[in-house]
Amino acid sequence: MRADRLVATLLLMQTRGRVTAAEVAAELEISVATARRDLEALSTAGVPVYPQPGRGGGWRLVGGARTDLSGLTAREAQALFLLAGPAAAAAPEVKSALRKLMGALPGTFRADASAAAEAVLVDQAGWGERVKERPPMVSLLRDAVIARRRVRLTYAGREKTERLVDPWGLVDKDDVWYLVAGTDKGRRTFRVDRIVEAAATGDAADRPADLELAKVWEEVVEEIEKRRSLLTADVVLGRRHFDVLRDRFGRHCELVAELPEDRVRARVAAPAPIMIAQELAGWGALVEVEGPESVRAELARLGAELVARYTP
Repeated sequence: MRADRLVATLLLMQTRGRVTAAEVAAELEISVATARRDLEALSTAGVPVYPQPGRGGGWRLVGGARTDLSGLTAREAQALFLLAGPAAAAAPEVKSALRKLMGALPGTFRADASAAAEAVLVDQAGWGERVKERPPMVSLLRDAVIARRRVRLTYAGREKTERLVDPWGLVDKDDVWYLVAGTDKGRRTFRVDRIVEAAATGDAADRPADLELAKVWEEVVEEIEKRRSLLTADVVLGRRHFDVLRDRFGRHCELVAELPEDRVRARVAAPAPIMIAQELAGWGALVEVEGPESVRAELARLGAELVARYTP
């Protein structure tokens, strides 16, 4: 796991002072190209790791070989924990490495580093939609989560509203970003790309002491899944097209059975028949909907509308 390797690479540099990409690769049992990318990622994130060209060169952590991290600034420590934090929930070894790293930090940096490790959660299961670019508000909101400062934001939901929220954490759900926050009406989840304006205030955010972002996000996902999966439909299609179908429906698509002639039966879900039909209409004869009849009827209606409009 990449976050695990980044932490291991930094600890290796702490011990040796200077390393080459080949030495990192041999120590961590990865390719030289991967080791070089990891070293560049540490440098880009703001950790003071710099290459030294020429004979006897390599990569050096500014300040020389040390057994602690006293050479890191507060922002650099935050950058490192932001890189590794999202993996810690799924990998006990990363969590263990972060604890050791935390113990080596100066006491004044530990609170912000700990907050950075818990600021962002990665959920790789999409909801069938993609956002090509990371919303510009992510950096501002991330800093507010780490600093534990309230945020005043303008949100374009069904209507544009202004909210004062306590930011609890950010979730990267397959490139779609969400802010989980406390409000005067309880916990709320905001899509970051729908936040029009945001500004951190000087007021301290109210964040539950026992809050675990991963558990809170599980509750959010469960609530949304119940609303999104009120109706299911069974479809048959070529095996080579299944991954595309799953990408479109996200976690609302499951493989049910392997069929002869390299075909599969899959089950998709959405709140209403028209929503499934609209998604599948563009597939034409590549997909056969076995049921329910309500979805087949919607497909027939859509097809008739298209024929009526576009037949010469």
